[in-house]
Amino acid sequence: MSAQIVREPRWPAVVAMLAAGCLYWSLPEPLSVGPGWLLLAIILVLAIPLVISNHRGQFNIARILTFTANGAITIAMIASLAFLIHGIPQHRDPPQTLLRAATALWITNVLVFALWYWKLDAGGPLMREGRRGRLESSFLFPQMLGEDGGDPSWSPHFMDYLFLAFNTSTAFSPTDTAVLSRWAKAGMMLQSLISLTVVALLAARAVNIL
Repeated sequence: MSAQIVREPRWPAVVAMLAAGCLYWSLPEPLSVGPGWLLLAIILVLAIPLVISNHRGQFNIARILTFTANGAITIAMIASLAFLIHGIPQHRDPPQTLLRAATALWITNVLVFALWYWKLDAGGPLMREGRRGRLESSFLFPQMLGEDGGDPSWSPHFMDYLFLAFNTSTAFSPTDTAVLSRWAKAGMMLQSLISLTVVALLAARAVNIL
C-alpha cells in the first residue's frame, strides 16, 4: 500500500503574487510599465485559471500560468528599477517618492525570487511532493543535515524559500542554507545585485540630499 501524498498548500504563493502586484501598483506612475494597476490585473487574470487548473489536477496548465505570472512580475520589476536608476541623476523624484519606490521594489524582489526558487527547485512543488526517498534539492536546508542525513520525508514549502530570499536580499548571501546548483547560484547573484542596487541608490540619494 503506497503512502498518501501530502500536498503543500499553494495559497501562500498566490498571495505572494498578488502582494507583488499590489506593491507595483503603489509605485509612482512614471516608474511603472504602463498603468500601475496593469500588473495586478494580469496577475488576477492568471490567478483565477491557475487556482482552478490546480484544483482540477491540470498541473501542466498551472505550471505555465505560474511561470507567466512570475515572468511578468520579474520583467516589470527590472524595468521599474531601470526607470528609477535613470531618474535619480535628474532629481525628478522627491525623497518621499524615492523611498516609497525603493521599498516597494525591494520587497517585490524578495517575493518574486522566492516564487522562482519555490517553483524551480527539485522540479517544483508537485515533483517534491511525489518524490521517493531523499529530496534532490538545489538548496541544502538545515533539515537535510545531521549525522543520519536529516529527515528524508522533509520537503521545503514556500515559507522556506521566502525566508531564503529575504536573507539573500538583506545579507546579500544565504545564511543557514547552502546553494548547490549553478542555476540557484545565478538566481541568488541576480537577486543580491538587485537588492544591492536599490540600497545603493537610496544611500547615494541620501548623501546627495545631505
